[in-house]
Amino acid sequence: MRARVIVLAGPSGAGKSHLAERLGVPVLRLDDYYKDGDDPTLPVITDGANAGLVDWDHPDSWLHDDAVAALETLCREGRAEVPIYEIARDGRCGSRPLELGAHAVFVAEGIFAQEVVPACARLGLLSAAYCVRQHPVVTAWRRLTRDLRERRKPPLVLVRRGWALLRDQARVVEHAVALGCRAVTPEEAWRELRHLRQPATADG
Repeated sequence: MRARVIVLAGPSGAGKSHLAERLGVPVLRLDDYYKDGDDPTLPVITDGANAGLVDWDHPDSWLHDDAVAALETLCREGRAEVPIYEIARDGRCGSRPLELGAHAVFVAEGIFAQEVVPACARLGLLSAAYCVRQHPVVTAWRRLTRDLRERRKPPLVLVRRGWALLRDQARVVEHAVALGCRAVTPEEAWRELRHLRQPATADG
């Protein structure tokens, strides 16, 4: 293997993206592997206030096999062409090259990141897997302020989604742990991984 991946899973708003940026290594944004908004296979919410809307928090709204293929290419070749997804547009708007350079590890993060852990372990791609979590109220507030700032969806949709995700956070964490992640706070993960900020050497 040219490199191995550190997976950062966890609820939306828990701090995965910020932690990945702090580490200073290449990052594969797994949320860029969402399906386009007109994909007929997208799951739909069947009950509650959001009935009839696309269930963007269900793994079936996401392209698992494409994400794993990109991870394997990066680990074996050190480079991959990855999509650029705009949530506000519900679709891809191009692609970009992701280069690992001299780095022997990189980060993959996203709300469905836990779904790739079994395949990565089986293929020998995995360095470590974490489920980043904070208090549900803290996570919900961070998520709502971010989504409103970035105008990801209409405000009422964001509030309703946020309430549903707050109630579902414990299940999300338990599911990630069952798939091979270790539950940690952002600071606990930082203390274990901050050595990655040291300059990469020629032999990794």
